Amino acid sequence: MADQYVSDELRSFILERIDSVAQIEALLLLRSDPRSQWDAARVAERLYISKADAADALSRLCASELLSCDDAIYRLEGVPEQNRAMIEQLLEVYSHHLIPVTNLVHSKPRRIGSFANAFKFRKGI
Repeated sequence: MADQYVSDELRSFILERIDSVAQIEALLLLRSDPRSQWDAARVAERLYISKADAADALSRLCASELLSCDDAIYRLEGVPEQNRAMIEQLLEVYSHHLIPVTNLVHSKPRRIGSFANAFKFRKGI
């Protein structure tokens, strides 16, 4: 179903750089005022998510060069132009075809390995 709304380029972008709907919502929020500076608490309050979830979403967006970060302050300003163009495309499609985009995000393999690693016994711990 998402195929008719999501281009191949956007599909690759989502699969490579977006791990959650919270990340998309954070991008939407920061895009609403690209010159503004945001911290995890402010994003959490606006998105009705926990501060930890907001901090995780924001740090992952930073690691993917979709936000610029400095001392836990996040901005859309300063993001490479090619990434800004893809963000604009994502937000345009998401605003009109929310379900196909969220289905694509949720279809991604989860970080099972990191969950499984939490149960490994290590020497010296």
